[in-house]
Amino acid sequence: MFLVRHGQSEFNKHFSATGIDPGIRDPALTDLGREQAKIAGEVLIGRGVEHLWCSPYRRAIETASIIADVLGLPISRIEPMVGERAAYFCDYGSAPTVLSGHFPHLDFSHLADQWWPDHEEPLAGIQARSVAFRSATDGHPSRDRLAIVSHWGFINALTGLPVPNCAIVHYRLTPDPVAEVVHGE
Repeated sequence: MFLVRHGQSEFNKHFSATGIDPGIRDPALTDLGREQAKIAGEVLIGRGVEHLWCSPYRRAIETASIIADVLGLPISRIEPMVGERAAYFCDYGSAPTVLSGHFPHLDFSHLADQWWPDHEEPLAGIQARSVAFRSATDGHPSRDRLAIVSHWGFINALTGLPVPNCAIVHYRLTPDPVAEVVHGE
């Protein structure tokens, strides 16, 4: 499976420059973020990806949509389990009706009106989510053909790797998990 961190968002751009939460809720990608997503899609060509999943945050869906266009695949699943650890204002998501307005070609009917946490998620919470995700995908028949667009916190909880925007991690289960950054070190 490949784990892809979303491209640079408006939050990332401002936070990287100032270290201050700019108060942007569920931000969109920047122009750089869209270019990063296109490059990530190109890196995934020829790597056997057949299914594309993503977090319901706008920056992840936008990244996944660009990658989907490059690969000629649909986004096959919007999965809250791979969402970011709620720690900043950007981690307040958007209701399914709002997401449908931005991405009318996708189905958000399975999401609750508020699918994101309403408080800061403790580190133990995102670690438990990553363990649950690993268990849920261990036996998935398409596991080795999945690319999942997610977030720094979730990818770090699952793999132990701190990844920059649009980094791609190849995550394999052998007897023990192995994670290797294949793009974006």
